[in-house]
Amino acid sequence: MTTQDDLLPVGLEDALPERARTMTTSMRAVLDAMDAHGYDRVRPPLVEFEHSLAGRMDGVATRRMIRFTDPDSLRTLALRSDITVQVGRIAATVMAAAPRPLRLCYAGDVALLSADQLDPARQRLQMGAELIGTDSVAAASEAVSVAIDALSAAGVTNISIDFTLPDVVDTLAQEAMPLGAEQRDAARRELDTKDAGGLRDAGGEAYLPLLYATGPFDTAIAKLAAIDAGGALASRIAGLREIAATIGDRARVTLDPTERHGFEYQSWFGFTLYGEGARRALGRGGTYTIKGSDEAATGFSLYMDPLLDALGAANADRRETLFLPLGHDRANAARLRAIGWRTVAAVSASDDPRALGCSHVLDESDVKPL
Repeated sequence: MTTQDDLLPVGLEDALPERARTMTTSMRAVLDAMDAHGYDRVRPPLVEFEHSLAGRMDGVATRRMIRFTDPDSLRTLALRSDITVQVGRIAATVMAAAPRPLRLCYAGDVALLSADQLDPARQRLQMGAELIGTDSVAAASEAVSVAIDALSAAGVTNISIDFTLPDVVDTLAQEAMPLGAEQRDAARRELDTKDAGGLRDAGGEAYLPLLYATGPFDTAIAKLAAIDAGGALASRIAGLREIAATIGDRARVTLDPTERHGFEYQSWFGFTLYGEGARRALGRGGTYTIKGSDEAATGFSLYMDPLLDALGAANADRRETLFLPLGHDRANAARLRAIGWRTVAAVSASDDPRALGCSHVLDESDVKPL
């Protein structure tokens, strides 16, 4: 019987066996793909001092964190809402002397104080990789390539990547298309909403062509190059072309140079990952700077829930399971497990192998299908 006390808070849910199994299998595949590219796994703590979590990256909002007081230090603690900032702290402190570039990966849960309309989950399994100590096109290309390989290893198909330039307004506003501070904020806001009329009213008429430099990469990058006033974006455009060229036919590439959602701390380059069957983005990445050490880094984060959508959610990664009757040969059962069988042993004569999800039964020394 379920009582009021058994209900979970809004935005939290149990992962039952099939879903949990798929999550574990997918996480292992993603981490193995990162490891294959030379990324070493780290495991930061679930809780840190709020100041540390908020102080390593621009755009990290403490208001979204679950906070409480540490009874030991009497300082404010917070549940992490993003593991990337913790990897930045590790790189800037306990691994400051490690050779660069430093390649680190991670997987773990993050928590939010409240959900948003687009994503009601308040607990998420985040996975990612960070390449720390360089800000180059080669580093950005590697991050994109590792992300594609990680998704492919997990079973995602028809991957697409949307490139963006998070600092495009600031770059153009310096000289090529001058805007004051208030006008820059207004231009960013109207570009976010794709509001041509609002952009014009905000004094950003010169930025209108950016709204149309979107879509399939080759077409969109040509439009962006055509409106690049004075070559202010020349190095960025060249970089985007080089990154896209390394992808080849492994993923479909698009461009939306003014997209900023989810790129609170990225600098010149950002990307969003999509896959067939996923209702929302599988993850995001890009270049950024670790505050405190001012070290450049490039990386990406993936989230499990949309990944499960792309994989057909709990469509069973269902393993064949062998039922072991009472009195079975334990040595033989151990041998079968060693070669890959999953076994379920009877604990009473009434155990039903089919009801217990078994596909085969051990008959003497023979494995027989049910």
